[in-house]
Amino acid sequence: MAPSAYGPIGVFDSGVGGLSVLRDIRAALPHETLLYVADSGHVPYGNKTPGYIQQRSLALSRFLLAQGAKAIVIACNTATAAAAALLRATFDVPIVGMEPAVKPATAATRSGVVGVLATVGTLQSARFAALLDRFGQGVTVVTQPCPGLPEQVEAGDLDGPTTRALVERYTRPLLERGADTIVLGCTHYPFLRPLIADVVGPAVALIDTGAAVARQLRRVLEARDLLSPAPTPGSERFWTSGDLVQAQRVITTLWGRPVEVQPVPAPYR
Repeated sequence: MAPSAYGPIGVFDSGVGGLSVLRDIRAALPHETLLYVADSGHVPYGNKTPGYIQQRSLALSRFLLAQGAKAIVIACNTATAAAAALLRATFDVPIVGMEPAVKPATAATRSGVVGVLATVGTLQSARFAALLDRFGQGVTVVTQPCPGLPEQVEAGDLDGPTTRALVERYTRPLLERGADTIVLGCTHYPFLRPLIADVVGPAVALIDTGAAVARQLRRVLEARDLLSPAPTPGSERFWTSGDLVQAQRVITTLWGRPVEVQPVPAPYR
């Protein structure tokens, strides 16, 4: 069945990090109904195999399509790298993915050194290698995997001593190499932006891709005549495959207002 302009937009991530992208989508598309799935029962994706991530991405996409989604946003760099091509080959709705903001970062750097904070899965992917090949010429790109950081955001710990110690450890090598621009290459990291900015100082620019993804989603919906014609503000619905009590607490904190979180149904867990 062809997607309807009145249908919702489905968004998924390995956990709550994609809420940073959902926030940008809501700002860009105020009349759309948004569905969000935090796959926190399987977080983090960064240390999983591409096959595992593809399996989860297929399951979550099928769940969102069962809710009537007219488009799917993969609000996760690691899942985009592993599964975007497969989802586009499998489903006939628009699929919008993420990639670390290497292009704008290379344009912004003054020192010629760009740091990239990301997951192991993103940094090891062919998609990221192609990105560096296209946009990384003429600058030095220093990459840093950040195990443990997504889990801190999942726990709602955005500025505690453990989180700060991890941020200090992962940004130090980038600063030592002279990076003046750092790419937040995982959707969890924008929630740590105030802490990262405090650690690296005001001379270092922090760049993420949420707003660019929202603009691309709008372009894709316009091209397919799928923008919502509703005159009223859209709503949001939330699901998790993880602990319901924790998801309720953390999503409410990150989203900025009380929300009701439902469990992902058993066939899709």
